[in-house]
Amino acid sequence: MRLRADFTLRRGELLLRAALEAEPGETLAVVGPNGAGKTTLLRTLAGLERVDSGSIELGAEVVDPDPFVGPAGRRVGFVQQGAVLFPHMTALDNVAFPLEAAGHPRAEARRLAGVHLDRVAASGLAPRASGGLSGGERARVALARALAARPRLLLLDEPLAAVDPAARPGLRAVLREVLDAFEGACLVVTHDLTDALALARHLVVLEEGRVVQQGRAEDLVRRPATPFVADLVGLNAFRGPCHDGVVNLGGHPLVVAHARTEEVVVTIHPRAVSLFPSRPEGSPRNVWRAAVEALEPAALDRVRVQLAGPLPLVAEVTPAAVQALDLAPGAEVWLAIKATEMAVAPA
Repeated sequence: MRLRADFTLRRGELLLRAALEAEPGETLAVVGPNGAGKTTLLRTLAGLERVDSGSIELGAEVVDPDPFVGPAGRRVGFVQQGAVLFPHMTALDNVAFPLEAAGHPRAEARRLAGVHLDRVAASGLAPRASGGLSGGERARVALARALAARPRLLLLDEPLAAVDPAARPGLRAVLREVLDAFEGACLVVTHDLTDALALARHLVVLEEGRVVQQGRAEDLVRRPATPFVADLVGLNAFRGPCHDGVVNLGGHPLVVAHARTEEVVVTIHPRAVSLFPSRPEGSPRNVWRAAVEALEPAALDRVRVQLAGPLPLVAEVTPAAVQALDLAPGAEVWLAIKATEMAVAPA
């Protein structure tokens, strides 16, 4: 189900102006500083807040403001921050609750709840009381409950925030699998760039209640619209299959310090991209020629250098290095990146 939203609403001191679209099967990662309006955006899409002007459409149906369709009528799956569950119920009963509310007989609702718990690799949690579950376990059960209602739109508010670091990769993989199979649109609010890149192809950046930029991560890295975006995605980010420590990025191999064979997200800080006037000698295994596309001033007396080549990259150097290397649009340089200076996470 396609989502189209273009609306304004005021809640207290927050004036939220949002314009975004998500196609069926598409996931958008919503990022932004605290107080930017991320949770209010999800609550409005879920039907828990009414817009002041503009509209929200699901498919060909207008759901706000005329007519206004409430949460049940919208068929929205909303996993709120902290994965709120009924603490007096078991995990199975939590997932069965929306099914029974929709009219399924109790036995059928519990059977379907078991199916959805299995989808999120949480079937073993079925008999356990929800009040005794860990953050990661609650997140799995809350996701299963949201999916049980067969939503047209899926909204996830910081689904990994309360999860122990050791459990994050496993839950991230489950989320990725669920989102890949979900036929509707999905919005994921997260403060973690790695999670955003692993779960979504496109980012939506909110600042002070306004969408300041949206697009692919690589586009935001190369053309940050605000200082916050530059700080947030001031990293080079790539995604591809890793095998024997080599990530294949569209036919270009990138040697990384990662032994497992799986789909990964690679992030490289621009300061880890070293530039040279000629081919460098020494230990770096990732060395190639690149052309300078543009130079832009950055914070702390640095310059961001946009590079074209087998992999579009952004390097960050000092003004003295710009002069020493005679950097200017059209100039050619050699770049080198050490495998140990790249962060690699399972996608």
